[in-house]
Amino acid sequence: MSKIGKELPKEYSDRFDELRQNRVNVSYYKYGSAADNFGMRLVNALESHDLCIKKYLETGNTEYLCDAANYLMFEFMYPQKKDAFFRATDSSESAGISGVSVNELNKDKHFEAVVG
Repeated sequence: MSKIGKELPKEYSDRFDELRQNRVNVSYYKYGSAADNFGMRLVNALESHDLCIKKYLETGNTEYLCDAANYLMFEFMYPQKKDAFFRATDSSESAGISGVSVNELNKDKHFEAVVG
């Protein structure tokens, strides 16, 4: 189990990582190496991710979420977006979230009204 999985088990899923890694192992033998498929741009990771999300929304099968996460990892490892880079950002550059976080509710004093 990971350190964060032990310390914050409701905030991180080691099971998800295990299932995701198992699928990478199977895919290596089924489709060939990620280095070839994504490094040579034979497979589009972001479009494949989108297909998995669509399938998850249609079926509810969370296996597609593991596959989707793997495609994002492959895009990270073998980026197909021109000039892709990693730079840690702060809150001012966040992409944002869809919805309202519990901390925002607490800050705005709406928390008690919502949860009663």
